[in-house]
Amino acid sequence: MQIPDVSSKWENEISTVKIGATPEEGGTRKETVTIGGQTAMPYLSFEGSIPNRPVTAFEVWDVRPESWPEVTKEPFEEVLGEPAEWSQKCEEEYDPDLLCLRLKGCDPYGKDRTPEQAAKTVEKVLEATSLPLIIWGSGDKDKDNEVFTLVSPAAEGENCLLGTITEDNYRTLSALGKADNHKVIAESPVDINIAKQVNTLALDVGFDLEDIVIFPDSPALGYGIEYVYSIMERTRLAGLKGDRLMAQPILANIGGEVWKTKEAKITENEKPSWGNHRKRGPVWEATTAFMYLQSGADLVIMRHPKALKEVKRHIDRLMGDDGKDSS
Repeated sequence: MQIPDVSSKWENEISTVKIGATPEEGGTRKETVTIGGQTAMPYLSFEGSIPNRPVTAFEVWDVRPESWPEVTKEPFEEVLGEPAEWSQKCEEEYDPDLLCLRLKGCDPYGKDRTPEQAAKTVEKVLEATSLPLIIWGSGDKDKDNEVFTLVSPAAEGENCLLGTITEDNYRTLSALGKADNHKVIAESPVDINIAKQVNTLALDVGFDLEDIVIFPDSPALGYGIEYVYSIMERTRLAGLKGDRLMAQPILANIGGEVWKTKEAKITENEKPSWGNHRKRGPVWEATTAFMYLQSGADLVIMRHPKALKEVKRHIDRLMGDDGKDSS
């Protein structure tokens, strides 16, 4: 059956966001990553154009992640707590598209590392690696404002993706991103109206909508994913229908959510009927990512090497790059 031409269905295209800067562009990255630009719903290429494939980022912390399950720490045991070496290992052995440096050590209720220490960590990671970089704060809004005041200029020229701005905490990071030529992650709970409000607030202080990546919460498989799937899908539909405040690429934080769940981390000693947790956990992470990719996620942040490998294969299949019919 011939597929009808519906290329004129959508009124708008999703914004294109480029992350990273090569030496020719004033940075030091070996290549850049571009997401967005679609004029169709995910992988429905008969509806329009899908110029850029979804991308993967690998999560790295600035301190040893003691809270992680052992199965996620084992592949990196010799480099945990050394973010430059950890980042280098990720790039050389697992081939993600980007790295996501979490400045978890700056949490005032944790290690309470200083902004100066955070900036130095960012510099070391940039020196040790060549991939585009996502820099994510500790999650404490007041401390993150202090930290990014030094971190953002330390990475000036690298066109990083900084996170996150929220409805209550957007002014500092928006201003820094504008001044130092970075992109920002706009975080919101699973609510389209709040997501639009965050983008509006960033726009009001002079930040460009085309430099924003949307981040709704992204719970793991079995923890409300169906509802979030529908929110992401509605966000993409709104963007394609002409809502400029919803026409940005979407990020999903997969690893950080999945490895909090009992289904991913409980061992077979605790639940024998659940089987080998070293297989189950990565599968739980990969399957969660599969669903968000289908709902419209353009960038997924992963934690386990096996999950990352499966997600990269899945993206190849969705984009028809595996030599088989993607349908």
